[in-house]
Amino acid sequence: MKDLTILSSACGAFFMPGFFRCLKANKERNIRIIGVDLNDDKTGMELLVDKYYQVPAYTDSEYVDRLLEICKRENVDIFFPHISMELPYIASRIDEFDKLGVKVSMSDSKVLQIANNKFKLYEFMNKLGLKVPMYFHIDSSTTLKDRIRELGYPHTPIVVKMTENSGSRGVRIIKSDLSRSDIFMHQKPSSMYVTLEEMCKIIDGCIPFPDLMAMEFLPGVEYTVDLLANNGKTLYIAGRRNTTSSLSIAQTSIVEKKEDAYNLCRTIVKELKLDGNIGFDFMLDDEDNPWLTDLNPRVTATIILYAGAGLNLPYLRIKQILGEQMPEINIQYGTMLMRKYDDIIYNAKGKIAL
Repeated sequence: MKDLTILSSACGAFFMPGFFRCLKANKERNIRIIGVDLNDDKTGMELLVDKYYQVPAYTDSEYVDRLLEICKRENVDIFFPHISMELPYIASRIDEFDKLGVKVSMSDSKVLQIANNKFKLYEFMNKLGLKVPMYFHIDSSTTLKDRIRELGYPHTPIVVKMTENSGSRGVRIIKSDLSRSDIFMHQKPSSMYVTLEEMCKIIDGCIPFPDLMAMEFLPGVEYTVDLLANNGKTLYIAGRRNTTSSLSIAQTSIVEKKEDAYNLCRTIVKELKLDGNIGFDFMLDDEDNPWLTDLNPRVTATIILYAGAGLNLPYLRIKQILGEQMPEINIQYGTMLMRKYDDIIYNAKGKIAL
């Protein structure tokens, strides 16, 4: 089969080696990976990808120009964006990628307005009669204080989150029985727990004011569904129970089927006409019922686990984009992932030293 050149954004994220392994281990063709990131360590990045370019932040006015320049220079065939918030910027100039013959793996820009916004997604689900956690929009700290009891506070914690962010950014859990000394003594510096008073101070200090929402706290473990969609039709689907996580990234996970979660995902995919690699994050309640918390219209961080179970979703997306025959897949449920730190040691000349 034809060799391909793939462009990947955010290639410096610590979970990206798993995505690259999915592409390289396809057993059908050679894939050359061009990586871009903010990181200025060109040598270190090129140990992960075949060619590396440093680029500005996705909010920079020259970001998309730089991507287009790299696509032209490297004869890129397919571009995988990995930052949820970069998608609208890329979508606004999708015609320029098309003119270069570059296929961008993402859904339509109109769909992203809902898929990328947690509050709009819940509103959309409500109109369809789909179950969602209790939630409300926050336009000030006063609104939060006035309505927080609707979600069970102070008897139960509640979650405050930015409606458009990812990777645990802009998320805090308000807990009534915590004090500043409790957080200092018993929580790691990365803890998401805050008091109501602290959260109100954070909100009052936000300039510009972000789009915020509050939702009920779901105490169970995380469950994620990843799938491949074709303009509203789910082609492949699998789920995983994340038994331990660190800041939204699974550290141990097991491939597990939950048909109630699968059915909800298929419905949302159909109604929104989603396309490409999509990830749905759930929390499981005390009775193991799934409650949707996030939709990620992109490849998710632990996609490598499914490849180990026989379902290589990133490579299947490539075959879908190219119009190739899609294979039947027998998913090996029970396949497990255990994530441990690894090290890359290289000398001053950029060569692996150990």
